[in-house]
Amino acid sequence: MAETRYFTRADGLHLAYRKSEGEGLTIVFLPGYMSDMAGGKASAVFDWAVENGRACLLLDYAGCGLSEGDFADQTLSIWRDDVLAMIDALADGPVVLIGSSMGGWLMLLVGLALGDRLAGMIGIAPAPDFTRWGFTDAQKEMIARDGVLYQDTPYGSEPTPTWRRLYDDGVAHEMLGTEIAISCPVRLLHGQADADVPWKISLKLAESLRSDDVRVTLIKDGDHRLSRDADVGLLLATVAELAGG
Repeated sequence: MAETRYFTRADGLHLAYRKSEGEGLTIVFLPGYMSDMAGGKASAVFDWAVENGRACLLLDYAGCGLSEGDFADQTLSIWRDDVLAMIDALADGPVVLIGSSMGGWLMLLVGLALGDRLAGMIGIAPAPDFTRWGFTDAQKEMIARDGVLYQDTPYGSEPTPTWRRLYDDGVAHEMLGTEIAISCPVRLLHGQADADVPWKISLKLAESLRSDDVRVTLIKDGDHRLSRDADVGLLLATVAELAGG
């Protein structure tokens, strides 16, 4: 794994990243909610890129991992702008985006802004519009009333917070059901045993994308993480396809 470096945002905040150099396009991995670049799938993609001489950018969002910032202050808009700034500063030429869970929603927002630089996208259990389908009415009322919702999670010992600032910003970026003006090749990988993001979200996303080159791969016994050896192998084969490796 390459050493961790820091990108300095315009306001002085330091954002952690790792980068491998290589030929051709740059692969950019966008982690899920409260996740970071040290995750297994991100690391596997980075190792593949190094072994195959490809450029790859891993990063931690503000308030996550090794990056500075308070998580409670963050929104999708902030993270989108940070990712775009880092791509502009650290990546040359075309970009393939990989988005895991919430990172799959961020992938769409970043992809729309990249325009002609976007060469492909891979969504791993992508979760666009989770503000719409991911909470009960009672939970939405609690976010509006209390400013934060804490939920137990199987992925850590501490409850996961959803702050009103992030929730309200997410509502403003909901996109399923309208055309998403992205025309590059898109691959969506989703486990049908996913207890967090319904696999039909990937089908709705496929319908919404403008691109005609969209494939959805459903893994019948796959969970939300898709982190088993076979799942990671499928991801790397998909990366090789879109990256031309």
